Amino acid sequence: MSPSLRLANLDYDVVDHVATVRFNRPEKRNTFTKQMALDIAEAFAASDADDDVRVVVVTGSGGHFCAGADLEAALSGTLGDSDEFATTAGDITGVERDSGGFAALAIAQSLKPVVAAVSGSAVGIGATLTLPMDVRVVGESTRYGFVFNRRALVPEAASTWFLPRVVSPGKAMEWVLTGRLVGADEALTSGLANHAVADDQVEAKAFEIAREIADHTSAVSVSMSRQMLWRGLEVDSPWYAHAAESRALAERFASADLAEGIGSFFEKRTPAFPMTVPSQLPDAVERPAQRPQDV
Repeated sequence: MSPSLRLANLDYDVVDHVATVRFNRPEKRNTFTKQMALDIAEAFAASDADDDVRVVVVTGSGGHFCAGADLEAALSGTLGDSDEFATTAGDITGVERDSGGFAALAIAQSLKPVVAAVSGSAVGIGATLTLPMDVRVVGESTRYGFVFNRRALVPEAASTWFLPRVVSPGKAMEWVLTGRLVGADEALTSGLANHAVADDQVEAKAFEIAREIADHTSAVSVSMSRQMLWRGLEVDSPWYAHAAESRALAERFASADLAEGIGSFFEKRTPAFPMTVPSQLPDAVERPAQRPQDV
């Protein structure tokens, strides 16, 4: 059985091949701290290392996803345990790494697909942290907000890279420059949300999608596909995609998974793919860089 984690700011459990990462600061509307960044990285390291995990669902508690940074901690200059974070994360050209970016890149590096179940407040880091996730389900009353300029800040969590790719550059620019709140309908039509549902159906829909992945797809193929899609956004030529797909297809055609995929199709049954991630994930696809060496 997969282990459960009880971290300072979130809970992590695995049930029937689905890992749930649940922010657990309901009294603070799950506001973000540096310790939460460390917890998120630890949770995703656990899901990456666990062959039993097929999909990760990220959600909140107390009716909110994440209401941004913990401003009380920010005013004190800590946002949590600064010494522990600085030691773990290191620096970039002499300045401490953005804790939101540290967490977001841990998600971007995930070997497993990630589904966000977003309810209530999702502002600041609560909005940007969802961008490297693969599918976003939002509640009808959810309000996103890229509010940084209204607080004399700038975007974080690598969102200046992710946001214009998830939505259009023009929409990303409008949201960031105005800092206004974005409703569920606009999030859906802009591509920020994959699904907008009744507030009490957010987690149910997210887990429905997770089950669709876990029950019907190859863990290795899903992991490789996720990596190729994200990595493809970093390069400037379709030749990268052609090369990556050629290498991946060569491995897949020779795999035990393929025989099961074809056999289950002709036998009209649910597949039982034998290969697992990470144990049997081939080194056929280059993962997105977590920390470029030239920054």
